[in-house]
Amino acid sequence: MNFLAHSFLTFNDGQIVGQFLEDFIRNKDRYSFPKDIQDGITLHREIDTYTDSHPALHEAKKVFSPLVRLYSGAFVDVSMDYFLATDLSLNSLKGWKDHSLRVYKVLHKNERFLSENFKYMLTKMEQDNWLYNYRHDQNIKFSMRNVLNKAKYLDKDIPVFQAFLDNKDILQKCYDNFFPDLLAHVKAKNAQLQLQK
Repeated sequence: MNFLAHSFLTFNDGQIVGQFLEDFIRNKDRYSFPKDIQDGITLHREIDTYTDSHPALHEAKKVFSPLVRLYSGAFVDVSMDYFLATDLSLNSLKGWKDHSLRVYKVLHKNERFLSENFKYMLTKMEQDNWLYNYRHDQNIKFSMRNVLNKAKYLDKDIPVFQAFLDNKDILQKCYDNFFPDLLAHVKAKNAQLQLQK
């Protein structure tokens, strides 16, 4: 899953920080953070592992795999944030906007834990309100272009965004079959983490 999902699948401020930190720290450093942040790191990893093994996401990868092969998972992650951002059964438009603003506020409040690379990205994320604006096609196009630009062995002109547009119905069905399972799984994992306090 991508940034919106990781920020949404949290249960306190520390977990928000940990969810974002996970991609920017070495494994051995995770235990240097407060318990709630460690829990967020754990949840991030749990989400990634569960996502990689879910049958609906295997189906979603088929949309992109003919174009990008092993990178298909990265484009599925971006796609799922689009469907999450437009899921009004989980949150209203105002609720998604409030969620986004809260996440930026929490991250700024905890800047002492963030790497310089992440702080730079956070500035851009907040300026363009990535979390809220994943609901728009153009923002998904931008995110997919970023993935292409970062991928060392992919041509930058691969029409992944067009594949997204052409297969929205399929990807929506994959999201519908997947996200409730992920949400239940993360809630159960968080309950386990709280028992460890």
